[in-house]
Amino acid sequence: WCHEKQSLQFGFPLWTNSTVGELIRERHNPSVICPRMISQQSITPLKHTKHLLVSAYMDQRSGGFDLRIIGIFKRDSVDALYCSLCCAGLVSETTPSIILPHSDHFGFPYGTMDVLCQIPDNCDATHVTLLTAPSTATRSEQLWIPIKNKKTSNKEENKLDLTVCISTLFGTYNNVLQFAQTLEMYRLLGVNRVVIYNTSCGLELNRLLKSYSQEGFVEMVPWPIDRYLNPSRGWNFKEHGGDLHYFGQLTTLNECIYRSMERSRYVLLNDIDEIIMPYQHDNLNSMMDMLQSQHPNVSHSIFLIENHIFPKKYFEPSRKFHLHRWSNVPGINILEHIYREDPNSTYHPYKMIVQPRLVEQTSVHQLLRNLGEQFYVPMQICRIIHVRVALLKSLQWEELNEDKRLWDFQEKLIPNVDQVLRRAGLLTED
Repeated sequence: WCHEKQSLQFGFPLWTNSTVGELIRERHNPSVICPRMISQQSITPLKHTKHLLVSAYMDQRSGGFDLRIIGIFKRDSVDALYCSLCCAGLVSETTPSIILPHSDHFGFPYGTMDVLCQIPDNCDATHVTLLTAPSTATRSEQLWIPIKNKKTSNKEENKLDLTVCISTLFGTYNNVLQFAQTLEMYRLLGVNRVVIYNTSCGLELNRLLKSYSQEGFVEMVPWPIDRYLNPSRGWNFKEHGGDLHYFGQLTTLNECIYRSMERSRYVLLNDIDEIIMPYQHDNLNSMMDMLQSQHPNVSHSIFLIENHIFPKKYFEPSRKFHLHRWSNVPGINILEHIYREDPNSTYHPYKMIVQPRLVEQTSVHQLLRNLGEQFYVPMQICRIIHVRVALLKSLQWEELNEDKRLWDFQEKLIPNVDQVLRRAGLLTED
């Protein structure tokens, strides 16, 4: 029914689930050598439209379709699109597509949309592009994007247990110390990789990111969205204006899930200043194994984690972790902030741990389309440590909860942070 609803909304024919099976896969009739021009960018303008293409992934979970293209579309200018595949160097016949808008766009003119494509029979598809008409006339000028998550015999990419997705780093953000502490905390908790979409950041943080990238713990995805649109620095169109929500946060979260789908068991979706922290286990893998064992017959696609704010204006009195060698490193020392707000009953956002293979579309605090069930993780088992400005600004420190969970890891955390800061040239001599 949702596809029929979209057909009415956009005023052009989109196929329903009932007719997908009736679409006949045409045997491709190659006539053009391809790909002539391959996009090497993370954002690719689609010719003759106002849309941007981000990436293409194999995805055969939607009946009759093989391929999902993630894009950023002008929501009031969506017309029919046709898929053109490059089959081992030769162009196939075009196939019709289904366009699936994401329901969360927060009122901005541009939003995330998925385009589903069929791959013709006997086509070993390597690249894809989209056309505004079922014709080969304009293919020579199109930029092709590579198809990812193709099945291979190499299983190396399937060995990650935990991937953290951090979206849309922008402006002159330079919270170096908190960033290093957060990443090293995640390393101690068993995270294998952190994916970051970077538009811009401060000089010192850029040095740290390069160091992490060279090591392989951080995967940096360039995200020059400001070259193509006027991205908003906020989440609400009426309040903040701009073309696109929060520098494309929704698009990057979805892109990260598909990027991680074939290589990571779980994906954590959280902000750069948040740590999803287990409180009864030493690492996240043990916690997730326990949660799964408690519900062996239920397929959970999403585990929702409560967000708990630790106001940065209140410091631990003894200042035992106010280390002199960190004094010239920009940013917040999260070990000094141990006072936690109770969650606001009227505004209580969650962040998520997901099984990527059970996710189709996500927003920031909830999944939009998924194949499993959701589970709210009790705060006694896991909660988010979020050191930032206070949300409940009227509270005094006496009204907050003392929470020293980070201190349980300080013996390993502090020297690890020292090491990465020193490696990046950001730590003065002791």
